[in-house]
Amino acid sequence: MDANDRGLVKFTALAHALFHTYELSIPLFIGVWMAEFDASAALLGTVVGAGYALVGVGAPISGVVSDRIGSRRLITLSVVGMGCGFALVSLADSVLGLGGAVLVWGAFASLYHPAGLSLISRSAETRGTVFAYHGAGGNVGTAFGPLTTASLLLVVDWQLAAGLLALFAFVAALLGRYVEFDGAGGDTSTGALGVELKRTVAESRALFGTAFTVAFVAVLLYGTYYRGLLTFLPDVLAESPSLVPVELLGREVDPAQYVYTGLLTVGIGGQYAGGRLTDRVPSTAAFVGALAVLAALAVVFPIVRAVGPVPLVGVCLLLGFVVYGTAPIYQVVIAEHAADDAHGRSYGFTYLAMFGIGAAGASVAGIVLTHATSGVLFGVLGVVAAAGCGCVLWLRRL
Repeated sequence: MDANDRGLVKFTALAHALFHTYELSIPLFIGVWMAEFDASAALLGTVVGAGYALVGVGAPISGVVSDRIGSRRLITLSVVGMGCGFALVSLADSVLGLGGAVLVWGAFASLYHPAGLSLISRSAETRGTVFAYHGAGGNVGTAFGPLTTASLLLVVDWQLAAGLLALFAFVAALLGRYVEFDGAGGDTSTGALGVELKRTVAESRALFGTAFTVAFVAVLLYGTYYRGLLTFLPDVLAESPSLVPVELLGREVDPAQYVYTGLLTVGIGGQYAGGRLTDRVPSTAAFVGALAVLAALAVVFPIVRAVGPVPLVGVCLLLGFVVYGTAPIYQVVIAEHAADDAHGRSYGFTYLAMFGIGAAGASVAGIVLTHATSGVLFGVLGVVAAAGCGCVLWLRRL
C-alpha cells in the first residue's frame, strides 16, 4: 500500500471499529436498563430495535448524501454523531430519554457504511487490500468493543460506562483530522437531492424481479434471526444455572457477558470460513446449509443451557461462528441474483433488509421474553431460520 491507502485504512478502520463497538455493546446494557427503569423486555426490545432499524433504513439515503457532500465529511459526522448518541444515553433518566438517545445513535450510525465503502472504492489504489483492513477494523470493534464494555460495567456504573464509550468517538474524530489521504469529494454537479432520490426509487423498481425478491426475503429473515438472537443474549445466558455470577476481587463478575463476547470473537473466524465456502460450493447451497444449522442450534440451545457450562459455551461459540459465517454467503447470493448494473442498489436494499427491517427481531425477542420464556424465543428463532431455508430452496428452483 502507498501512503494514501495507509491513510484510508487508518481513517476508515477506526470508524468501522467504533460502529461495531457501539452496535454490539448495547445488548450488554439492556439487563441494567431493565432494572434501572423498571421496563419490560418488550418495551426495551422495541426501543433498541427502533435505533437498530434506523441503521438500515437510513443507509440508502446516506449513500445519496455521500455522493453530494463527500464521504470524509459524512464519516466524521457519523463518528461524532454516534458519540453524541452514547453521551445522551449516559444522561438518560427514563425510557423515553433512552429511546431518543438510541435513535440519535442509530441515525448517525446509518451514515457510516455507505460513506466508508464509497470512500474506499473511489479513492484506494489497492482496493482489495484496503477493504480487507477495513473489515479487520470492524472485527476489532466486534471483539474488543463489547469486551471493553463488559469490563467497564464491572468497575463503574452504566452511565459512566456509556459516557466513557462516547469519548472514544470524539477522540477518534479528532485523530481523524490529522490522517492525510486524497479522497474523492462530493459531486456538486448533481441535481436536487429530492430529484436524485426519486430517480433512485424509479431505478430500483426494476431490481425486484422474482429471484431477487425471494433472496431479499431470505436475507430479511436471517437479519431477524441475527438481531433477535443477539439483542437479549447476555440476559438469556445470565438466566442459565450454568453461568451464575462469581465473586472476583470483591466484585461480582457475570460470566454470561464474557460468553457473549467470546461468541462475537469466534464470529470473526466464521466470516472468513463463510467466504471461503462460497468458493467451493454453490452459494445457495451454502446459504441453505447455514440457515439449517442456525435453526438446529436454536432448537438445541434451550436443552444444553440446563446441561452444564461446557455444552452451553460450545453451542454459543458454534452459534457465533455460523451466524457471522452466513453474512459473506448471503452477500454472494445477492451478487448472483442482481443485474450487473444494479449491484450498488442491490446491496443498499440488502442492508435495508438485514439491518433495517431485520431489526424487528429485537422487538420480537423482547415481546416473547416478556410474555413467554427464552425457550419459546429460541423456538421462534428456529422457525424464522427454517422459513429462510424455504426461501432459499425456492430460489434454487428459479
